[in-house]
Amino acid sequence: MFDFQPNETQEMIRETAKQFASRVLEPRAAALDRDGGFPSESLTEAAELGLLGINVSEEYGGVQAGAVAYSLAVTELARACAATTVALCVSNMVAEVVEHFGTSEQRSEHVEKLTSGEYVVGGFALSEAGAGSDPRGMKTRAQKTDKGWVLNGSKLWITSGTHAGLFVVWARTGGTEERPGISAFLVRGDTPGLIRGKPEHKMGQHGSTTTALDFEDCEIPEEALLSELDRGFPIAMMALDGGRIGIGSLALGVASAAADYAAKYSTERQQFGRPISAFQAIQWMVANNHTELDAARLMVLRAAWLKDQKQPFSREASMAKLFASERGFGVCNRALQILGGYGYTQEFPVERYLRDIRVTSIYEGTSEIQRVVISRDIARRFAEAG
Repeated sequence: MFDFQPNETQEMIRETAKQFASRVLEPRAAALDRDGGFPSESLTEAAELGLLGINVSEEYGGVQAGAVAYSLAVTELARACAATTVALCVSNMVAEVVEHFGTSEQRSEHVEKLTSGEYVVGGFALSEAGAGSDPRGMKTRAQKTDKGWVLNGSKLWITSGTHAGLFVVWARTGGTEERPGISAFLVRGDTPGLIRGKPEHKMGQHGSTTTALDFEDCEIPEEALLSELDRGFPIAMMALDGGRIGIGSLALGVASAAADYAAKYSTERQQFGRPISAFQAIQWMVANNHTELDAARLMVLRAAWLKDQKQPFSREASMAKLFASERGFGVCNRALQILGGYGYTQEFPVERYLRDIRVTSIYEGTSEIQRVVISRDIARRFAEAG
């Protein structure tokens, strides 16, 4: 039986994130969106509160609060600033990956530097120009040498690529074109031969830098290999399952901010001698917004709860991410409609919410890929049932 009532620790993490979002992120969000850049100062403060290691062991500087606490925190943070929150999400994911798959030496070397903010944030370097949804198209290679490995190739769409102090990088290490051997490596941001590209000009989340990474004869030591040789693909898939809980939570937070702003606005905006909240057209949009958000919240928390219980949660995470991102965009679109012409201007935050949430149905696996994951799992279960 699912239990969605936050325990004392989960509620403490949520409240910490809510206060931090109100005190630090919200006052900076509009300027960060307008001017771009990277929220280094905000992330440093987040690290001091334990928000860069929510589901990481206390041994490595985390708070060990679990996936539900992480989801609750991300939702609160994203209500204030999606751009800062996505950097925090990816860094949490990288820290979890290193702790789960790394050797004791790798954990000791890297995890606390991620949770403390010494690395600023972590980066997840999987996608390439020809290998977005299909990792078989990966071209980046790692060649074995007497001293370790040499990386050559390029990655695209790397969140926090300008500032991340540690990257998990996937590269081909063998196999065939049909069944490539893919391995994961830990690459420090100051490694010679790692070249950071310029930030992409994006529709939204302007305060989250997204860059290319080039590897030109980038030498890394033998101990940079994460887990086993040619076993990098399962690491990526397991990480993305957890990452989808984070992105679903982020979409939920952004859409909740938009829905609440529009609902409040509708009680204040007067037309025809009464507030527009008195008109059925507006009432239905407000009702649909909050109904869909409640459903999304339950789906995200179910996936997080299953992860905490160490039960299978891949399908549930994909469902949550799919529903929260797509319905969240619809919620933001309705919120803008409720504000009318004002919603289309930068004087009000709703147009930023709409721009920021759009990418949530693309990164960490597109909506189309989520449907593939979900349908395959359903087919597998029917096949197993005979």
